[in-house]
Formats: sequence, structure tokens, C-alpha cells
Amino acid sequence: AAAEERCGPELTSNAVAPPPSPFPLSRSLSLSLSHSFALSPLSLPLFLFFSSLPLSPALCVSHSWRASPAHTTRTLVLWALALLASLAVFLYQASQSTTLYLEHPHLAALGGESRQELTFPAVTLCNVNRFRFSALTDADIYHLANLTGLPPKSRGGHRPGELQYPPPDMLDIFQRTGHQLEDMLKSCNFSGQNCSVQDFSVVYTRYGKCYTFNGNRTLAKRARAGGTGRGLELMLDVQQDEYLPIWRETNETTLEAGIRVQIHSQDEPPYIHQLGFGVSPGFQTFVSCQEQRLSYLPQPWGNCRASLDPVIPGYDTYSVSACKLHCESIQVQRECNCRLLHMPGHADVCTPTKAKCADRALALLEKSIRGVCSCETPCNVTRYGKELSMVKIPSRGSARYLSRKYHKTEEYIRDNFLVLDIYFEALNYETMEQKKAYDIAGLLGDIGGQMGLFIGASILTILEILDYIYEVLCPASCVLCRCWAVQPYVPGSAFIPVHVPHSGGQNDVVSPPLTASYGAMCRSTGGQRFDY
Repeated sequence: AAAEERCGPELTSNAVAPPPSPFPLSRSLSLSLSHSFALSPLSLPLFLFFSSLPLSPALCVSHSWRASPAHTTRTLVLWALALLASLAVFLYQASQSTTLYLEHPHLAALGGESRQELTFPAVTLCNVNRFRFSALTDADIYHLANLTGLPPKSRGGHRPGELQYPPPDMLDIFQRTGHQLEDMLKSCNFSGQNCSVQDFSVVYTRYGKCYTFNGNRTLAKRARAGGTGRGLELMLDVQQDEYLPIWRETNETTLEAGIRVQIHSQDEPPYIHQLGFGVSPGFQTFVSCQEQRLSYLPQPWGNCRASLDPVIPGYDTYSVSACKLHCESIQVQRECNCRLLHMPGHADVCTPTKAKCADRALALLEKSIRGVCSCETPCNVTRYGKELSMVKIPSRGSARYLSRKYHKTEEYIRDNFLVLDIYFEALNYETMEQKKAYDIAGLLGDIGGQMGLFIGASILTILEILDYIYEVLCPASCVLCRCWAVQPYVPGSAFIPVHVPHSGGQNDVVSPPLTASYGAMCRSTGGQRFDY
């Protein structure tokens, strides 16, 4: 009666009705539908769900679920076109997402944080005059003629070319003839406390003998307040009386007077001839600093050098300044078989006679278009933004006081004295962090969303398709399966009754287990069609 109500009396005229099934659709649904649900652990719930749906009488035709040929063809064409269109849109969107990911885009996130105290930066200062005239001996003038432009002196009636001088020791010459901090430093104050020459360390640069304040990373001083007078305040004498007279111009000839200053991190060496700024005598210069912490991404999103990479020989940490100095040293050693005093390495220090060779090597390096000194930016960098302002010193009243205090004339003080005030604008720092704008998680999320939107698929769907292909294309899987045995149907058992047609028109009831595979079903029936 149930079969007549749902599929019409013609469906039950030539069949022996089996006992009532606990599943509403167990009498008339073809196994051609059920085998697609017998491929995974989801088979039984999906099969039972679709079995419970009521069938339209138009679909119940002669023991199977099928429609008219015209309707079926039109439906197949429409569904095929819809599937192809959706698949094309999905593939286009997926390719766009993949292309965007392969471009490895990044973005910059700006921020700022406040602190109770900040590490004060290292401050390197150099007198722009490399050699004190009063400290030069006749031998020094003879050896340094190519650097200073001064003509060698005659001695005892002998011309300079006839005199014999020992080979020059460049380190000794720079140490002995450079400006001494004991003579230059008139006063020093850091955060309200006096400092002295002992708080500075000697460092050599292109300007010769220089001095660095707070250069020790492990013993770095810290600022606990911002504003003028809360940082480093120096009064310096540039000693213009010691400047070399200009006899002729060379690459090392100094036309200006003052000092060169660089504010940098303790992790990087000074590169003052390019990164420093000048401070003039006769002025008090205020330098307001703002700490900036920059974070960059390594390849392929950026072009920074990771901290795990080997450091440059001669330096504890990697920095762009260290990389440039190392590269310059290699270039000069290659061209001149020596290195300049401020360059790292173990080669001999270039004598003044090789000064022109070193200058040519450095000039060639700067003009090189092959990127010989291509130095990557570290992934984590600390920089200091600066704002400079100045006022004229001394005033008329202070000139007399300073003249009496340092036993110098007022004119000398106006021409040689300067005050340098370096401080934090505030106890905060700016951050700039490069972040991945599109990573693998974003790519998978976009592709998953597009897959669900356009073709209604997921990872489980793909696994179902692969499992189906394996079952169909791998004959060896059927060897491991057993055919189902023909046995009577027992009401209440966990088996679904299946009618196997015989040539005589009789149907036997086969009870396959619900977890049996489609391969076993093929072997037991020889590929025949089943009807519930």
C-alpha cells in the first residue's frame, strides 16, 4: 500500500513484496544512488537522510529513480553549464589569490610606547682637523706630505730627499698628533652629574682620532627624564690654533672649523663621515632626539638580514655601518695590499705614500654599479631622529667670565668654544614594524571560502572524490573484498533488504551489511543494478 501511494501500482505489479523495511525508501531507491554514499564514514547518515525524503511520482519509473529523457538532458546541460561557470570563476579567483600571495606583499604598522627610562645613545665626536700642527715632527711632516700638503723641512743644510727617516707608524702618528680630549673637553655633564674623559673611549674614523661617549653596550647609561639639561651637555674647545696651515689642497684639506658628531646605537660602529652632522664654534647646539625602533621582514617579504646570520669579522653584531667598513677594507686591500687605520682587518695599515691608491680604490667602489657593497638592513634597527637648533655663545657677560675661568681671551672663546646639548625629547619611542599583508593562512581562507561559495566543496569533498577515483580505478581493491551471501531477511536486523533479479523473474532477498563497499557489491552481482 505504501508503494502504491508513493510510486503507483505499476511499480509493484511484477515484484514480490518484501517484508516492511524500517527505512521509508528501502523499497524503491536504486543502489546506483546508494553506492555513492558507501565510500566513507559519512555514508550511512547521508543515505538515511536522503532515504527519508518523499519521492515525487514523476520520478518513480520502473524500479528506478529517473526522469523523462528530454527533462533529463535539459537538466544535465543546465547543471553542466552552471558547474563549468562556477568552476571557472573559482579557478580565476583562486589564481588571483595565489598570485597575490606569491608577490609577498607587506605593510608597515606605526606605533609608539612610553617608558620610565631609555638607554641613552652612543655619541661619537671628532675634530674636523686630523693633526695638531704643534705635535708634528719633521719626520711626521715628511711622511704626511701627501696627506697634509705641507712641504718637508730641510735639516742641517740637507734637502728633504737626502734625509733618511724610519718608516712611519701610522697608529703612533694618529695617537700622538690627533686632538686630545683632555685639552678639548672643558666641561661635561650627564643628567645633572659631572662626567669626565674616563667616560669616553678612543675610536678611529676617517677624521682620525675620535671619541665615543657611552659606547659600552653592557654599561650603557640610561636617561630618566626628557628635555634640555636631562641628557649630555658638553663644552668643547676646537683648538683652531692647532689647525694645519693650508699650503696646497689635498683630499684631506680642512677648510672648516668645528666638530663632527654622530648619534648612534651601541651595536653599530661610527660611520661619521657620512652619517654625522657638524657643530660650529661660537654656538650652543641643541639636539633633540627621538628613539625609533624599526623591524623589517626577511626574504621573501622584505630584504633584511636576520640576526641568526653570521656576523661580520671584527664586529659583535651586524649593522649597515659595519658592513660598509668591511667592504671598503676588502676593496682597499685588494687594490693596495693595505687598509686604512679605521678599517677592520689584519692587513698592514696604509702608509701616506699609498694614500692616493686608497682614495682611488674608495672612489672606484662608490662608482661601482655592480653592487659590490650591497649591505642589507638588519631586521631590527634602532635609530635616532634629530632636531637641531642653536643659539650664539658667549654673550657679552659670559665672555668675560669664561675668559677669566679658562685663561683665554674673549676673542679666542668666541672662535673656539662651543656647547653641545643632546637629550631625549620625551621618554618614549616610535615603532615601525613590517608585517605580512597576505600569508598562507589568508590564502587558504580565501581559497576555502571561494570553493564553498562557487562549487560548494570543501576538503572533505575532495577526499570523497579521491576515494571514489581510487575505488573505480584500482582493481586491486576488489580483491580484498568478499561477495555478500544471499540470506533471508530478518526483521529488525541491521541489514537492508535488496532484491536481486533472476532470469526467471523471481527476486531473492540479499542482506548486505551497511558498511560493505561498492567493490564487493560489483563482484557479487556481476555489475547488475539493484533495487530496494
